[in-house]
Amino acid sequence: MSDLPQRVEIHEEGPREGFQIEPPGFSIADRAALVEALADCGLRQIQVASFVNPKRVPQMADAAELFAAIRKRPDVRYTALWLNEQGFERARATAAVDLAGTLYFYASDAFSRLNNGCGAAQHAQEQRRWVARYRDANLPIQSAYVMTAFGCNIEGEVSEETLATSLRFIASLEQGEGFRLPKLYLADTVGLGHPLAVRRRVDLARSILPHARVGLHLHDTRGLGMANALAALEQGVDLFDASIAALGGCPFCGNAHGGAAGNICTEDLAFLCEQMGVATGLDLQRLVDAARLAERIIGRRLEGKLMHSGIPQARGQRAARAVT
Repeated sequence: MSDLPQRVEIHEEGPREGFQIEPPGFSIADRAALVEALADCGLRQIQVASFVNPKRVPQMADAAELFAAIRKRPDVRYTALWLNEQGFERARATAAVDLAGTLYFYASDAFSRLNNGCGAAQHAQEQRRWVARYRDANLPIQSAYVMTAFGCNIEGEVSEETLATSLRFIASLEQGEGFRLPKLYLADTVGLGHPLAVRRRVDLARSILPHARVGLHLHDTRGLGMANALAALEQGVDLFDASIAALGGCPFCGNAHGGAAGNICTEDLAFLCEQMGVATGLDLQRLVDAARLAERIIGRRLEGKLMHSGIPQARGQRAARAVT
């Protein structure tokens, strides 16, 4: 436990990750209210929506209108996802988007072909053009994601050597293009990771890109999401993506039984951290309230645990109540 970080940073993905897999039709007013409630919890980065093909993801067709409806806090970054130049230009044209230079790579060739229509190696080469686009837009490269860093539903487990190939390409891209990557996310896109794999692959990433802060984007598809988060915490990982009330999932994961489950649950992760003495800077009660708001908007029971069980009283509070 000696490697536990003193503090973790949690980036909220629910408004984008969550609603992209739900049926279209949720009102802008409700989604904006959820984003505003999340900002009031102490979260410093919220991914609001994606600028992607509206024919494939009609749930995100109104991304610009949603950004315009949000009452923004000055201490919160409101980010978006894009996967091609058209999406990037739409995001740039939306004044309320906090832009960030992000690169995407795939450890699974089959998943890359399913998601992008090209193999992982070709997609990696295309990131060179993204470096140039971001440079032209005066956007420094802030992060890179390696998707399917633990496996995919088509190929199964991705080997550590295959992951290392992606990581070494990123290192060579840094050197060739003259930038230094601040943050590297290993994404368990379809929920195939397990604690031992998390420990080994975090170590692998640090050995190849020792200057990058390693973060995790975990899905709870097979029930190991929070166990994987704990394993990462014990490795000193202090950067996580999460989704309020465990909303969301990947709709294009090649799973015959449906999409991947959502990210690990924001309020449950914050509770785990604080129970272990790791600060989050988040208001747990407000997170629970935001999770319950998400549940009311979606209209069915969601998967978060803390939102249904409640926040336990502190030991001192329980003792005082027992005496009185």
